[in-house]
Order: sequence, then structure tokens, then C-alpha cells
Amino acid sequence: MLCLCAWVTLSLTPCFAHHMAVVVNKDNVVQNFTSARLTKIFKGEEKKWPDGKNVVLVLHSSSPGEMATLERLIKMSEAEVKALLAAHKDSIRIVGSDADVIDAVTSTPGAIGFVEEHSITDRVSVVKVDGKLPMEEGYLPH
Repeated sequence: MLCLCAWVTLSLTPCFAHHMAVVVNKDNVVQNFTSARLTKIFKGEEKKWPDGKNVVLVLHSSSPGEMATLERLIKMSEAEVKALLAAHKDSIRIVGSDADVIDAVTSTPGAIGFVEEHSITDRVSVVKVDGKLPMEEGYLPH
């Protein structure tokens, strides 16, 4: 019986290891994206915010969760995502950690990045994707 309870608990408990959240600078007027618009931003097809500021992507130098999210979001393989990012390196800042993403987004008008859900602070705004917040079903592909 104890094994059955443990199995049920583990089976029904979601894995939060790579739930990413989209964060923007607090001054950003955009607080809700469709998946399609977010895809255009990360593909470099949309380069300006409605207020005219340049979009600056803030990405990790190495984050399996971020890469998996980008692959699913923009429907490309890892190699294709890396090639796309290399082609748009002038509008991308590469940092080492979630804390660095928060720092860069906070200090850079027009910045947008991914952090793991547990790293969110009040220094940035978390944007809704398709009307949902992180950890809600359908927020981001993961």
C-alpha cells in the first residue's frame, strides 16, 4: 500500500525542472503575447516594441530548458535554433544564469528573456502567453 501511494504521488506530481517563464523589463507595455507573436520575436522577425524600443533577447549561454522551449516554440531543431540565434547576434545578449537574465532584463529597456519559474523576482514583469501565466496548462511548450 505504501508503494502504491508513493507511485501515485510521484506520477501525479508535475516536474517543475524546466518550466520557463517569459520576462520583460518593468517599463515594457506589452504584458500578454500570443505564441505566434512570441515566435516572431524570438525568430528576429519582430524587432521593435509598440513604443519603438528595440527588442533585445537575453538568453543563457547554456540552458537545456530554454533550448527545449525555443525548439518547441519556433518549431526548429537545436541546430536550426543555434543558427538562427547566430544570425541575429546583434540583438541578443548571452548571459550565464537566471539571475543574470533578471539583471540584464531589469537594466535593458526592450529586453525579453526566459527564466525558470522558480527564479522569477519582482524586478521584472512576467508576461502571459496565450492568456496564461507560468505553470498554467498551455503557457509555453515544454
